[in-house]
Amino acid sequence: MPSPRSLTYALYSHWDVIEQLVLLGREFPAFEQDQVIAVIGGLALQKGREDCEATLRQLVSSDLLQLMPRGTALQVHPMVLEFVRGLTREHELGLSAVLKARIEAIKSASSRLTEGLQTKDSDQLRQAATQLSELFRQISQQLDQDRHAILELAERAKSKDANLPINRRYSEVLTAYDDYVAPMAEMMDSGPSGTFYRHLESAEHALDNALETLTIQGSLYTQRMAMRQVAFQAKELRRLGREVLKHCSDTLLPLREDIRQHNVLSSAISTILSQVRKRGLSAALSASELPLWRRDMPRRVTVGNEVLAIMVEALSYQPASLSFPGDEELDTVKIALDLIDETALLQELTQALPVTNLLAWLHERYPLFTDATVLRLYHGLIERRDWVVKPADSTDRQSLNTVRVTHYPHALSAATNDGQVTVS
Repeated sequence: MPSPRSLTYALYSHWDVIEQLVLLGREFPAFEQDQVIAVIGGLALQKGREDCEATLRQLVSSDLLQLMPRGTALQVHPMVLEFVRGLTREHELGLSAVLKARIEAIKSASSRLTEGLQTKDSDQLRQAATQLSELFRQISQQLDQDRHAILELAERAKSKDANLPINRRYSEVLTAYDDYVAPMAEMMDSGPSGTFYRHLESAEHALDNALETLTIQGSLYTQRMAMRQVAFQAKELRRLGREVLKHCSDTLLPLREDIRQHNVLSSAISTILSQVRKRGLSAALSASELPLWRRDMPRRVTVGNEVLAIMVEALSYQPASLSFPGDEELDTVKIALDLIDETALLQELTQALPVTNLLAWLHERYPLFTDATVLRLYHGLIERRDWVVKPADSTDRQSLNTVRVTHYPHALSAATNDGQVTVS
């Protein structure tokens, strides 16, 4: 088996040929040598038969093309096929059962994450987070691939010959809707029957709880960031699931409704109308098949007495007037504003130093100020550097106008020029 590096370089050298063979792989599961030579010759018109055969030998020797067992047919390397389809958006529609199994695996991984968090097993916590991250990546990749596959499927159905019967023309659309979109809609139902959002939400809560617990415990920064990134993946996956389901439904539902409009009844009616248009009514339908009489059954819609009574009550309806206690008090309530001359206050406080209890001094000196103003001045004054502030060792209770404050009193004393405190 060739090394990945040589295989990648061979893919780079023969990209045009492999890309064309991947596209043809939708119709041919394997290729004959003449088919591959024809593809090579179509891409390089200047090459002769011998040059095309040399290129084919290079493709086989580099393992880009593999021989099928029990024959001489060739197939594209499976890993190369998956890689090229992913880059060119040529994926086939996946299976809803695979998506459902991965979503069920999220439930077990979330349980392991919660269990590892409770038992404080860091290895189990890391393994569960890694498993959840890988599941989120696989589901996101499958959803994105399935969205492009459904778009490709709808484009192929629309580009088919319009003269084909509608059932044959849109057969892939019906199959994709019944096998993929309908199970996905049931799986992504936000109700109790849906499993997609329920399992993702439980995993997201488990990851957020684990991140919060690790932060409280002071775990490694790298471990917390890894858990945070996995939680972000869960949130992004929920958004992507809603977007992909809406996109797929909006793409396939119009085609499915088009099929329903062309059912057996509409086809029979179209056939009869065509015969009438070509041959006339008498020749298309015999007299025995035509209706000979009919009975008219006139219908009249009237309004019931109950509805009339409701309409009468609605015409005479008068809204009740309710007076709320707050409505009458709003006009009388006035906002108290304290006018403060901070310069005069600072001068007065400087002259009054030393002060043993600043909050008591402010309340005694300015009794008309509101409690909010007094507390604001108190917190602002103890932060200034104009004096030395020393908190007390024990608490004290100070009654203001409307509240009682329990605090450690702050004493203020003047400071000398050399930074020494003046003791009086």
